[in-house]
Amino acid sequence: MAQEQTPGLETFLRRTFQPILNKIADFCIAHGITANMVTLAGLVGNIVAALLIGAGHLTWGGVVAMLMGPLDAVDGALARRQSRQTPFGAFLDSVTDRYDELFLLGGLLYYFSTAGNRTGIMLTYIAAAGAVLVSYTRARAEALGFEAKVGILSRVERYLILIPGLLFHIPLISVSIIAVLGNLTAIQRLFHVRKQAEQQAPQE
Repeated sequence: MAQEQTPGLETFLRRTFQPILNKIADFCIAHGITANMVTLAGLVGNIVAALLIGAGHLTWGGVVAMLMGPLDAVDGALARRQSRQTPFGAFLDSVTDRYDELFLLGGLLYYFSTAGNRTGIMLTYIAAAGAVLVSYTRARAEALGFEAKVGILSRVERYLILIPGLLFHIPLISVSIIAVLGNLTAIQRLFHVRKQAEQQAPQE
């Protein structure tokens, strides 16, 4: 049986700002804006941010990415207010979340490559791998009936590390932290699922 987990930062933020999110959702409903439209708008915005980052405009890229971040909470609130939480909507949201993050890291990868920064290239690749594995370990665990929401660096925390690095022109520090802690989180989830599997194993 999966152990009950303490609510993470993302859950805390959603609960804290729920009244504001509901007001934004009501505004969207009044103007015919759907949750999927908000999700796709966030994707487009992050692509713009990635292009700015790749062109060397780190501050502007960070600003755009920062503005796009809350849309991930808005689309969920909008779906709930409209009572339209569909499996495809949840699937689309999860897929675009991965694209959002990888586009931003891809922009940084291009930025470091044009600057000839091999360390930055390597760390950005490792950070991207960690981000994908954090998501994959949870999805795969849940598909097998386990729980894997543990770990020190979920998607929200990664954004909170990445965006300041862009705004203050210290992206190498940000990707270094994400590279290390992101992969550590994936390993944490691996051992967490292993523990659950051992608890479910039949006793001789």
